[in-house]
Amino acid sequence: MTISEISPALTPEREASLLASVPTGLLIDGGWVDASDGGTFNVHDPATGEVLATLASATSEDAVKALDAADAAQAAWARTAHRTRSEILRRAFDLVTERAEDFALLMTLEMGKPLAEARGEVTYGAEFLRWFAEEAVRDYGRYLTTPEGRNKILVQHKPVGPCLLITPWNFPLAMATRKVAPAVAAGCTMVLKPAKLTPLTAQYFAQTMLDAGLPAGVLNVVASSSASGISGPLLKDSRLRKVSFTGSTPVGKRLMADAAQNVLRTSMELGGNAPFIVFEDADLDAAVEGAMAAKMRNMGEACTAANRFLVHESVAQEFTRKFADAMGGLVTGRGTEAAAQVGPLIDAGARGDVHALVSAAVEAGATVVTGGAPVEGPGYFYQPTVLANVPNGAAILGQEIFGPVAPVTTFQTEEEAIRLANATEYGLASYLYSKDFNRLLRVAEQIEFGMVGFNAGVISNAAAPFGGVKQSGLGREGGTEGIAEYTTTQYIGIADPYAS
Repeated sequence: MTISEISPALTPEREASLLASVPTGLLIDGGWVDASDGGTFNVHDPATGEVLATLASATSEDAVKALDAADAAQAAWARTAHRTRSEILRRAFDLVTERAEDFALLMTLEMGKPLAEARGEVTYGAEFLRWFAEEAVRDYGRYLTTPEGRNKILVQHKPVGPCLLITPWNFPLAMATRKVAPAVAAGCTMVLKPAKLTPLTAQYFAQTMLDAGLPAGVLNVVASSSASGISGPLLKDSRLRKVSFTGSTPVGKRLMADAAQNVLRTSMELGGNAPFIVFEDADLDAAVEGAMAAKMRNMGEACTAANRFLVHESVAQEFTRKFADAMGGLVTGRGTEAAAQVGPLIDAGARGDVHALVSAAVEAGATVVTGGAPVEGPGYFYQPTVLANVPNGAAILGQEIFGPVAPVTTFQTEEEAIRLANATEYGLASYLYSKDFNRLLRVAEQIEFGMVGFNAGVISNAAAPFGGVKQSGLGREGGTEGIAEYTTTQYIGIADPYAS
């Protein structure tokens, strides 16, 4: 069902006022400037297709200017006291929290997620600022004696240097804070390239970082209609020392190949194909609740989204019925509408890809239990969908869906569930539902995923190491591991001061 008759919760005047307050230029060396060639690109509302704003489109020349600024600021920023960096991040946390409604509305306008969910992302994204504000003063080294007792070992952590940060469109604030915050804490300068589909939140966040006291040149932002025009020249520049990317596996592979030429440090958070495994002893009501959270966060447009529902054959019918009832009851609508629970997909291409996967699954023998089609009218909406009897080998089980579609298939034994879960090139998130804790531990030991949820549909947290294995990437963001991605280890050997 839709909510076209329900009055919007926010006025057009409020939206226009907020959009007018967002910087539209490039942030280079502390100032907002036009693109060197005067180029621009438009940002659209996926709920209507209308233009929200027009931003400067950075050129390769602008990208190099941003790196010039980052390189010039690096030495002084690296020497800045850890406490000073910490306090800047804490002020940024406070400011993002104060501006929570603005950030939430911006994300809803440019990305489409319902306002309530956008508010949740503000809370999640802001927490990276607070977490790394605390971690900034806890970057420990060590001092010890060599085993034979003739020398001393001094180990210290130093900033890796200027970084290129490339963020995706699906979490416009959280993906920026998850990269910027540890870089700031570690003492690295940055060039941030936000996704061209959703750059407004990053622009507003960058200004918030300046308002929090971040020195000029530490964070530079180059939104652009050409991703390669930014990454290409920077990855070839010997002054760049790290690239952190969140996005698709094919693009990540290309960036890694380019980064290899200068032996850059890389952090890659790439695609996912998360299994959601429901064993025969699971609490089915809890499993359905977890399935809704794991599938429908961000309309399914998340790399951690449950992509395959592997359900024991003895409970598959009941689970599917309850799951379909919950999915079918969701309300689609523009994210600013009060009753909206499911916003649009990001663009027409994304919706077309989702529907193609659904159509192919049905042709292969799957049954549509609920949904199964685009929503008629403006915007890029797709019905929340549950498919039953999805055959093994169907494309929808092997590809990242990135939409509100849940394919259900069955298994008979624990061993089969493990085999099916691992039958993918990806290894990011996974979810297990069972009342047997020993089974949960046993399965977690055998499945090839960087993150596992036990009876929980949402496991992302700033205090936890986020990342995957296999072709889901390398490196970790968040947790105590997150700051290590932005430091390099230096060992100093010291002659024993007691040696005669």
